[in-house]
Formats: sequence, C-alpha cells, structure tokens
Amino acid sequence: MIKVGIIDDELLARKILEDYCSKIDNFELVISTGNPLEFINFIQQQELDLIFLDIEMPELNGMEVLRSMINPPKVILTTAYSEYALESYNYGVVDYLLKPIKIERFLKAINRVSASKIVPKESSSNKELQIKHDGLPVNIPLESILYIQSFGNYLKIFTDERMYLIQETLINITKVLSKNFQRTHKSYISNLERVTKATKSHLFINNSQIPISSTYRVLVNQKLEEL
Repeated sequence: MIKVGIIDDELLARKILEDYCSKIDNFELVISTGNPLEFINFIQQQELDLIFLDIEMPELNGMEVLRSMINPPKVILTTAYSEYALESYNYGVVDYLLKPIKIERFLKAINRVSASKIVPKESSSNKELQIKHDGLPVNIPLESILYIQSFGNYLKIFTDERMYLIQETLINITKVLSKNFQRTHKSYISNLERVTKATKSHLFINNSQIPISSTYRVLVNQKLEEL
C-alpha cells in the first residue's frame, strides 16, 4: 500500500482529493488536514509515501512545508496559482495540479507517480553520513555534525573535529539526515540537538552563530520546543 497524506486548508478541495484517493486501490489515506503544522508534527512520527500539498495556506505555505522536510516523500502540489511551478520542480515534485482538479488530471498525476517507481519508505536507521573527501570515503557520525553551510556548488560540513568541504547541494544532503536536522536559512542546516542558545534571529552552536530566516523561524522554534 502507498501511504498518502493531503494538506490543504480548503475543505472542499480536500474532500475532492479524499474522494479521488478512495478510488485508487493501493492508496491508504493516512492523514488529511488543513493545518500545515499538524502535518509537520505527524510526519515526524510516521512515514508517508506520497502527499498532495496545497501551496497557498496560512501560517506556512506549501513551499515552506516542502523546504522544511528532511526526507520528503513524493509530492504532488495542488494550487490555484501557477507561479510556483518552476521552483517546485527543484524539490523533486512529481506533478503540479491546478485547481479545480479534474479526475482525469488527477489520474495522470498518479500515473506519473507510478512511473517514478514509488515504493514505501523504510525507517531510516542511518547513524552516519557517508561522503567522499579528497577522493577517499569518510563516515561522519550524525551526532558529531554541528551544522552545514552552502558554499556555491559545495557544502561545508562543520563537525566537532573539523570542517569537510564536499561537492553537493543542501537539497540532496537533507535526504540522508536524521529528523533533528532542520533547515534554518536558505544556506544553512543545523543540528538542533547541538543548539546551546537560540534567539529570534540566530542559533548558537558551540562558538558559531547560525542565522534563522523568517521563512524557517516558526519551524525552528517548534522543533526546538519538542527536543
């Protein structure tokens, strides 16, 4: 079974998607909510394979929800607006449905999901980040990572011992990090378990200050409260 979630603050749009999903034999609708924060709390505890995500929502919009997820499932965006389409594909979005969503277009999106060979995700038990540094494989314990900074086409990984420079993107590396890592800024991911102090604009980890942008402030504060 493919575990499905729906996040849309419009009740009618949500009910239409629920009805469409009920017609797909191998779909199991696990959560349907109009509250993006409720969804974020849910996905921290349970795995999903596919989500239908609205873009225009209060508190957090769909793109902010998408950016916040460390290891996101397959995503089909739903909206009445098309201006986010280009940015959304940078996050591996399967399809982009414009409202009102017709059953024929819904089925086409589902076919694209099938073409991407979606499979239920296994719970991650990774305790190390595997990288190549100076041409040699290196295993970095996740608990030793303080934060990660984007640096052009490279990433700086700051650990207790040293800094590693690798050719990678923040989007890709988030897929292999554990749930205590959170995007705090367009150029930073922080290990929230290593935070010693937090202000409105910065996190403090050891002797480093990591910026918190307005885009991620609500998510960062919520996760810090949960730790």
